[in-house]
Amino acid sequence: MFGTSGIRGPVGDAVTAELALAVGRAVASEGNERVVLGRDVRESGRMLVDAVAAGLCECGADVHEVGIETTPTLARAVDYLDADAGIVVTASHNPPSDNGLKLRTPSGKAFGPEKREAIARRVREDDYKLAPWDDLGDRQRCGDVRDAHAERIIDAVDPDGTPSVVVDIGNGTGGLTASVLDDLGCSVRTLHGNRDGSFPGRPSEPTRETLEALATFVSRTDALLGVAHDGDADRMLAVDETGTFVPKDSLLALFARAAADEGDRIAVPVDTSLAVDDALSPLGASVTRTRVGDVFVAERTTEPDVVFGGEPSGAWIWPAETRCPDGPLAAAKLVELVSNRGPLSELVGSIPRYPIRRTSVDVTDKTAAMDGIRRRVADRYADVDTRDGVRVETDDGWFLVRASGTEPLVRVTAEARTEPDTDRLFDEATALVAAVTRE
Repeated sequence: MFGTSGIRGPVGDAVTAELALAVGRAVASEGNERVVLGRDVRESGRMLVDAVAAGLCECGADVHEVGIETTPTLARAVDYLDADAGIVVTASHNPPSDNGLKLRTPSGKAFGPEKREAIARRVREDDYKLAPWDDLGDRQRCGDVRDAHAERIIDAVDPDGTPSVVVDIGNGTGGLTASVLDDLGCSVRTLHGNRDGSFPGRPSEPTRETLEALATFVSRTDALLGVAHDGDADRMLAVDETGTFVPKDSLLALFARAAADEGDRIAVPVDTSLAVDDALSPLGASVTRTRVGDVFVAERTTEPDVVFGGEPSGAWIWPAETRCPDGPLAAAKLVELVSNRGPLSELVGSIPRYPIRRTSVDVTDKTAAMDGIRRRVADRYADVDTRDGVRVETDDGWFLVRASGTEPLVRVTAEARTEPDTDRLFDEATALVAAVTRE
């Protein structure tokens, strides 16, 4: 039912009003008496918000509706409104045919495995605590959460001068970024700024390929950089002043390096490049690896020496602010970094780039394949991490073998500091997969 970032899928198939009603009932039945509820720009969100609200109220929870807002705006509002939980109706970067639900705690963090399983169990077993007729929950509108979010971002950054920035809103909820940067004194231009859940300007997921219009526009202007969001603006990716897409691991390394001091740690998932380790090493800082998913990165940031967490997907977490990936905050942080330290292209150029190889292998039984790979690497390698797939670290680099969460595939990734070492590690990893699939 839950993926790494909530519930998500095609409307009318995986995601229905019936499911939304059930999740609302389950969240309230778990003792969450005050719940903040909002959505992204998809039209199906109207129906799903009503269904979630009905389920919450039916089990006695009061609903604080914020309307169409970014996921980080709603996540911050859970604490701001002294609520117990937040629910965002969004499919994030998925296509317009999809929708879904993200569940947030007062810290901004997504519901963890135990909370997710408690919700899933209630939905599976149809186990809800329905309130009597005279103790149903109330439903009310809250209108100032966006301003509160904006004020927190403005207080968190201090850009130098009046930098020119292009913001690709992607027809989603990320207009907050443009208004915050304007309030900070930036010269702001926007692309795809009209809210439209069919995402006519570009696909909702910001990637090198989907940000071609942003890259071209920035390259033909005096902008210092361009930033882009997905549909619910929890992600942020960027292009530099030349219009060149900033590699995701490089952006992670830049944020990590800016956040860390000696002895600090940065939380990253197991598939993160060695470039982040090497960027932090001169500072006396280090990485701590987690399972893939912003919920696991956010959980690691609860440890006192972890000052930042990020996923190369574009999810960036500053735990002193919120444990929800915050795209508008990330955009403001990047503008601050560039305005204070120089051109983004030069900053990116200071981050090492290493060869990396990836492939996917069809398997009939993902569980059996991964069990076989674990047995084989335990005898062959000294440094093995099995928290999320199988990650093997060597003196030269690393490889990761990880089952797909949605398809009958095993994904293989290998990286080293030289091409020959990358090729060797990649060949070792694919040979392991081939061996277990023949068993």
